[in-house]
Amino acid sequence: MPTLSERLSRFLIDWRWLLLGLAIVLAAAAYLPSRQVAFDRSIENMFAEADPLLAPYGNLKRVFGGNEVAMVVYRDEDLLDPDGAGLDRLEDVSRRVEQVPGVKGVLSLDRLMDEEIVDPDSKLAQAQREVFENFTHNEEGDIAAIVTMLVPQEETEVPRRQTILDLRRIAESLPSGMIAGEPVMVSDGFEYVEEDGRRLGLWSTALLALVIVLCFRSLRWVLIPVAVVQLALLLTRAFLAWGGLRLSMVSSMLTAIVTVIGVATVVHVIVRFREGRDAGRPPREALLWCGMILAAPVFWACATDAMGFASLRLARVGPVQDFGVMMAIGALMVLAAVPLVVPGAALAGKRDVDPKRAWGEGILERRLQGLVHAAERRPYLLGVTSLVLAAVVSAGAMRLEVESDFTKNFREGSPIVESYQFIESNLGGAGVWDVVLPAEEQLTWDYLERVLRLEERLRREVVIEAEGASSPGLTKVISLADAVQAASASSPFALEDMPGFLRNRLISGGLGAMRRRMPVFYDALYSADPAQPEQHYFRIMLRAAERQPSEQKRELIAQVERIAREEFPKAETTGFFVLLTHLIDSMIQDQWRTFAVATAAIFVMMLVAFRSPTLAIISLVPNLAPILMVMGGMGWLAGYGVKINMGAAMIAAVSIGLSIDSSIHYVITFRRARDAGKSVAEALETTQGSVGLAATFATLALVVGFSVLGTSNFVPTIYFGVLVSVAMFGALAGNLLVLPILLKLAARERSAAFSAGEAPRGEPK
Repeated sequence: MPTLSERLSRFLIDWRWLLLGLAIVLAAAAYLPSRQVAFDRSIENMFAEADPLLAPYGNLKRVFGGNEVAMVVYRDEDLLDPDGAGLDRLEDVSRRVEQVPGVKGVLSLDRLMDEEIVDPDSKLAQAQREVFENFTHNEEGDIAAIVTMLVPQEETEVPRRQTILDLRRIAESLPSGMIAGEPVMVSDGFEYVEEDGRRLGLWSTALLALVIVLCFRSLRWVLIPVAVVQLALLLTRAFLAWGGLRLSMVSSMLTAIVTVIGVATVVHVIVRFREGRDAGRPPREALLWCGMILAAPVFWACATDAMGFASLRLARVGPVQDFGVMMAIGALMVLAAVPLVVPGAALAGKRDVDPKRAWGEGILERRLQGLVHAAERRPYLLGVTSLVLAAVVSAGAMRLEVESDFTKNFREGSPIVESYQFIESNLGGAGVWDVVLPAEEQLTWDYLERVLRLEERLRREVVIEAEGASSPGLTKVISLADAVQAASASSPFALEDMPGFLRNRLISGGLGAMRRRMPVFYDALYSADPAQPEQHYFRIMLRAAERQPSEQKRELIAQVERIAREEFPKAETTGFFVLLTHLIDSMIQDQWRTFAVATAAIFVMMLVAFRSPTLAIISLVPNLAPILMVMGGMGWLAGYGVKINMGAAMIAAVSIGLSIDSSIHYVITFRRARDAGKSVAEALETTQGSVGLAATFATLALVVGFSVLGTSNFVPTIYFGVLVSVAMFGALAGNLLVLPILLKLAARERSAAFSAGEAPRGEPK
């Protein structure tokens, strides 16, 4: 009776032209939907739904109509010139900024008062300038800042990216003009991620093709893996579009991961097909023999990848859950694309049918066999040495540090980094955040007096401790209370003997005038809750340095929370600064959880495939160790500026799903050799010569292809490319050296785990 693998392989070869035609039809049908997959650009969706940080931020957005603020800054030596020339230019720029689609309103020096604001003899103007110093202008008075409040994305049809581009054009037309703010960073981040996706799709394919040409010297066998990967990507993205799933910064690595799975799978086919041809089999028979050998490992490799990624649905962060679904679909699409494309493409025509041997391949084969012989001669020495090395390096994982400075996600010299450096140097901190207080329907002098007392404590008591000295932690604290105080010729807070109702009259008048002059700014600082119109909230805007260590940021946030709640027990501290500080923390918390779940799921899949707990554990070890060593290495290098960012936060769960494929091929091939009557040493040599060679070629091709990510402007993309490459090299070393050691130590001539009675499902007994 033919085995299941043989029947399946014959079916695919007999119907290869129909399958190839079906692949073309599916690719054409998936093309348009695949281009409709959009990005979810929401930062709050990067957190778990139950994260306590989200409720205050949601309240802030709901009550104050969004919280996205960008700053357009430029240099003007005549900004405070009494003749008003600089003020006239500022008024013109502010008007242009306000007319940009997607802009809700602006606050700038010209909006505070009329021409009197630049009068050097006006005490009222001087008070206003002092209150808004480092907010609308710098201390020296030669830099103007236009605080731009954006319309919430859900309330406008204008894409946020377009609004940012329009604002950047205006800024770049001005002397030393630039734009900054958390919405700008987020927008630029997604833009770079999309660029990376396009770059990876184009240049990595070219580099992969070059490596495969050098390895197999065959144009046909260059085009086949490219076709498999592109079909799998088209189908995956089409399924995402049909399912309504959106890409995020996490799932932007979709192209990379599908490429890894697709290329690795086809390289195994190339090596095995070439073995069949070298044995004298005609092309059809060689491909049939190849299919019989690879049907089981390819199925279990792709299925294990899919199961490992699907387990990420148990993560708490929404984009990580979606990422798991996307990657699972991608793995299954590779499993579908290989039988659709390979039989027809491999047997079409008679030219360039055979993949050739690479230059120097004989040397590589001898080196691979040398590793097996070393494992046979000194298994305990090499095993213990590997274990100790892995343990020492992995211990560094306890020293990992999180990168909370979001500007570090961009290359030095990029526009966003330069703008933040400019603002941090000339206008104080670029990190914007808020304290939200419950308020009365009618603001009174005693309420605003409490607010001013809180602000004074924030300015005085929130400090940064460094090298035995303390410095202010907040570079700006401002609210309507400050504006009312500065706008009043006689401050109602200073007139202690004035009756309360007169103070309230002064305050009401000042607030009314401010609301008429700056309605958007007013509503952004004091407003009723749309869900509960009787409940009002008051907002204090804070600024702090964005470019500082994560521990320092967390300490500042903790200080502000403590002081605010001492004055107002129901105060909430929130804003982009707070979210971005904890963004990577949110993903890191899920990393180890998802890594453990993915490992468990993969173990179960291999237990089903091998029907042996021993083999399931053995195949995991060479893949877990390199990942833990990568994370540990980052911990040991933390003192040199290597920190966890978004590109590194998901590397563990991703790498275990990618590196396990070679182990599955290795174990199944080893067992087949043992079932054929070969000794352990002979089985290891056979396996190393086929699976080891294919794994080496596949890893080399993928690492070279990933090198294009090093050109990205988005640092997490660079981290991802480098760390995946290092993890794959480590897994390759584990599979070529550690796995043979473990198989030798575990295998016994009469071991049930390696007997024909325990062959993988779908294989002949």
